[in-house]
Amino acid sequence: MHISSVSATSLHGFVIGVDEAGRGPLAGPVVAAAVVLGDAPPQGLADSKKLSAARRGVLEEQIKRHCRWAVGVVEVEDIDRLNIFGATMLAMTLAVGTLHAQLEGPVGEVRVDGNLTPHGRRPEWRWPARAIVGGDAIEPCISAASIIAKEHRDRIMRKAAGVHPEYGWERNAGYGTPEHLAALRRHGPTPLHRRSFAPVAQLCLL
Repeated sequence: MHISSVSATSLHGFVIGVDEAGRGPLAGPVVAAAVVLGDAPPQGLADSKKLSAARRGVLEEQIKRHCRWAVGVVEVEDIDRLNIFGATMLAMTLAVGTLHAQLEGPVGEVRVDGNLTPHGRRPEWRWPARAIVGGDAIEPCISAASIIAKEHRDRIMRKAAGVHPEYGWERNAGYGTPEHLAALRRHGPTPLHRRSFAPVAQLCLL
């Protein structure tokens, strides 16, 4: 993990942006990323879903070179055990905890995309947090986190597609596209499918 000089702080400490990728898919982990922007953050940061794959790749490389960052990955077994909301809160906590360990100073605020944060929902969470609806489009540090999370997860799913090529994960990243659903009905679930998600659970009952 590359670490460069960073001084993106509030009056009370570092400002961390957090976002996740992979709440909705039927297969694969959920990934959260945490980012502290550097003095010269990349230009053109935006919600990762609104960027082309090529542009995301360029920005990911720039973020990793100029910012502090970390990811938290929660695998399918824990998604099924905790439910996807609980697993997402855990992934965010893991990402922030890993990033905080890299920082030379306190965390002033963690800005989380969405309407809820892990505060009070994960016993390990110990940082001031603020939820920002649509934050991935309006807060550059959250935009950066959304890019890191999506690119990291997409790589995981492309690698998994090499082991389970029938499901088209290199194209659909595990989401329930018609292609993926047809393959799921034809071949059944893999160990990477989320059995707590209805389309997979229904097949497991057949």
